[in-house]
Amino acid sequence: MDEQLFFKKLNSLCTSKEIFDFLSSLEAMSDTMASGALQRITEVEVDDSGLKNPEGVLANEVFRALCFQFEYESSKLSNTGLLNALQALIKLRIDPQSTLMASLLSEGKERLGKGQLTVKNLCALGESLLELEGPSCATLEQIVNHMQEKDIEKWSPREMVMVYKMLQVTVREGEQYQDLLNRLNSVTLNIVSQLSPKFTSIILNSLVVLHQTRAVPLITALCKHSAKHIPYFTGDELVNVLEAFLYFEHREEIFTEALEMHVPKSIFTLHPQTVSKVMQYCCQKMILSKPIFDAAAESFISNADRFSTDQIAGYIIPFGTLNYLPPSASSLFRKLETVLHTRFSHFQPCTLLKLLHSCVLVQRYPVNFLPKIFSPYFLQRLQAQPPGLDRIVTSQLTQLFLTVTLECPFYEGPKLLPKYQVKAFLMPPSSLDVHLLKRVKTGLLYLLKKRIYFASEVSTPYFYTVDIEIKLDEEGFVLPAAQCEEVHRRVALCVDGQNRFCVNSHNLLGEEAIKQRHLQLLGYEVVQIPFFEIESLQNCRKMAEYLHKKVFPHTYRLGC
Repeated sequence: MDEQLFFKKLNSLCTSKEIFDFLSSLEAMSDTMASGALQRITEVEVDDSGLKNPEGVLANEVFRALCFQFEYESSKLSNTGLLNALQALIKLRIDPQSTLMASLLSEGKERLGKGQLTVKNLCALGESLLELEGPSCATLEQIVNHMQEKDIEKWSPREMVMVYKMLQVTVREGEQYQDLLNRLNSVTLNIVSQLSPKFTSIILNSLVVLHQTRAVPLITALCKHSAKHIPYFTGDELVNVLEAFLYFEHREEIFTEALEMHVPKSIFTLHPQTVSKVMQYCCQKMILSKPIFDAAAESFISNADRFSTDQIAGYIIPFGTLNYLPPSASSLFRKLETVLHTRFSHFQPCTLLKLLHSCVLVQRYPVNFLPKIFSPYFLQRLQAQPPGLDRIVTSQLTQLFLTVTLECPFYEGPKLLPKYQVKAFLMPPSSLDVHLLKRVKTGLLYLLKKRIYFASEVSTPYFYTVDIEIKLDEEGFVLPAAQCEEVHRRVALCVDGQNRFCVNSHNLLGEEAIKQRHLQLLGYEVVQIPFFEIESLQNCRKMAEYLHKKVFPHTYRLGC
């Protein structure tokens, strides 16, 4: 039978029985046709859980006859017939240790050694070896070495993807195969628009694993291209794409917009791990997407009992970090409390601390759990688990304790011992906009005439650092910053640059919101100087006028 006619008929059949009946009706067929029939059987009989009808396939006489021929005539097979059969039998879960599989593999490796395989054949063999022997397979390196000699310009997208996958597991040293990677990255850039969702995800994942931070044009093109595929990615594929965005620190507005369109309407069908990764992406990029966050809250309320502890933390922590309460906040935190009551001991100590710390950032106080957090037993567990009691962990513990002291005066449980407290909270270097601070200081100098009347970056006895502090006496005189007596009022100016807000938003981040809240409770008059109020002020005089209205709305007087 003509091969073209054979495959047209084969592809119209929808069950293994129809395929076997069709094959029985033929007097003869080539090995390419026979291996194609095996591949069609995998398409109709194999799903995510494996072979749907093992007995109907594996015990069938036609199937057994095909396997017999492939096993005992492997040396006579064409490269395509050999390798297609091998791939199909792997999908049908044939025992890798069987003589059939051993015969096909041995023949494939022998032809590889003799240099008889085309690019397509090399990729098929590589895919089979990855499935059967895993990343430790030594033959994969041999295949990659052969690929280096081939003309990448002539490869199909599938072949390029397969080489990326093989490189992922064969590159062990920094610059190994970098020349091949550079050529591959360059050619891939030209075909990005042709890549399917699956291929886009695989290549981005490979670029992460292979640390291809210098392939900026390719990364940018793939990230842009991935936006149109968001509705079509599987959960795992979307997770790979999000991890690439995070690893390469890339931000793409159209990608975020596509996520905002897709996630809310698919929230109850998406895997919790996928939603958790979407939330992590928003959190690390400081993107407050209310549609996504509101949908995630509804999903949590309905399904949190089925989430892993890491997924629970992944859903909740971004609400605190980005300082956002959804419309369903009361139900959300009630559900979280219920889950914590039943599964408290299942959480890793570090995860639990991050989770509870994120709650206080948005004024949700986990007072029922704090006695356990401040207990010697929990603190010992926290110390024993990496990263141990490092500066971040002790800062979170201290801020929890300060919160309960200032905002929950009714709390009467155990206190956090001084040895677990930090002397000052860490302020990330990126948090303070030095240029903006300098402009405000220049405006204050113009207003107050002398530099002695304000201090900048002041460490307080209460763990926080104040951007600018101004002291006033009882009558409203501005005092020299160094003076400690007769101080009646302290004004804390919070010079909030863009890095203290969610992206493209006037929503203050959780860490800054709690700081300003606590400074107020500690007796400071907190005056917020946000970037969006002063970025248009062109000169010192206008800045001084702004500060006059903001800091001294009625009047001010200078002390002698």
